[in-house]
Amino acid sequence: MSTWLLIDGFNLAYRCFFAIPELTRSDGFPTNALHGWVKTIWKLEDQEKPAGVLVFFDLGGAQDRLALLPDYKAQREEMPEALSQQIPVIKELTRLMGLGGIEISGVESDDLLAAQAVALTKDGHMVKIVSTDKDFAQVVSAQISMLMPPPTANPRLGWRTMDPEAVVTKFGVTPDKIADFLALVGDTADNIPGVAGVGPKTASKWLNAYGSLEGVLAHAHELKPDRFRERVAEDAARLRINLQLTTLNLDLPVQPNVRPALDGPRLVARLRELEMKSATTEAKKRYGASQGELF
Repeated sequence: MSTWLLIDGFNLAYRCFFAIPELTRSDGFPTNALHGWVKTIWKLEDQEKPAGVLVFFDLGGAQDRLALLPDYKAQREEMPEALSQQIPVIKELTRLMGLGGIEISGVESDDLLAAQAVALTKDGHMVKIVSTDKDFAQVVSAQISMLMPPPTANPRLGWRTMDPEAVVTKFGVTPDKIADFLALVGDTADNIPGVAGVGPKTASKWLNAYGSLEGVLAHAHELKPDRFRERVAEDAARLRINLQLTTLNLDLPVQPNVRPALDGPRLVARLRELEMKSATTEAKKRYGASQGELF
């Protein structure tokens, strides 16, 4: 049974950008995220030995969710200019490394990635989702796990795997209840307001008692602590909208399980142009590009 890596592109790009001190080419073009990106991809390929790697990026405009909540993700700050400059190059290097890149305007990459993950398992593959985004916990299963990079503040922890048991340990509920959990507690990252005062422990207790958000709403009159009964009942319509916002859309087109051809000589040449010396040397070793092939 083969394993595929599905990478949350912006999630990893941001981590690479902030984890590595400022680096630039001689003309001032930033390269810190690029260094982190290629080194991380190579580490993951060596560690996981995947049959294929797909990278997912947002092109903006989550139209279905914006229709439900106009302020969806409205609080997010603009991407740092130095990272914005590197994103097109990250995508270019990704293609040259033989990794599939997937992005569709108006459709969130989280939905695309989750749909692809589920489709791959139906074809008999194992999937590891490279991301720290808690939304993906809802598709974790016996075949799908999350592979999370070391925390910047504590890199010694190393890469961590979140399987179904780890989801329960972290959130207090099984993966099938994660969307309901987020609907109740809210998601500050996406600007989704939950029930005021309801935290993870209360939400998980309710969901384990009543099974789902609808079950919680049906038993609003008997919820503990008592002070939430009226509040939850009054928030019912908004909480149902929350659930639509937090539930990943798995009914989306998926890509064929084919790994694109890598272009070792062009990758080495591009890394040299970017003045990424150590990465250039490593690429030569990995892809067998001789000097004669590069000039």
